[in-house]
Amino acid sequence: MLQRRLVDVSERLKRLRAELLVTEEQVVFLDGEAEEFRMRALVSETPLADAEARDAHQQADTMSRYRDGLMLQIGRLQREQDELLDRIAAELSAP
Repeated sequence: MLQRRLVDVSERLKRLRAELLVTEEQVVFLDGEAEEFRMRALVSETPLADAEARDAHQQADTMSRYRDGLMLQIGRLQREQDELLDRIAAELSAP
């Protein structure tokens, strides 16, 4: 049973890490886009440019929060994986 849980946790970790890589790329892109819209808003000083800059900033913030949530999930799963490995090792070393 422990081994099945370990395999499940390992597979979930693999999927989340792959998703994290994609999300980090998206965060970098959206941060750059938000900065570009911010600069346009400063130069043009129009309400539309301000709204676009705000929207871009909100999208970047949303993606950053999503990335942070993924990182928390990965941390929890890593701790669970470590605990499972410790329990398996203890069972194997028990007489």
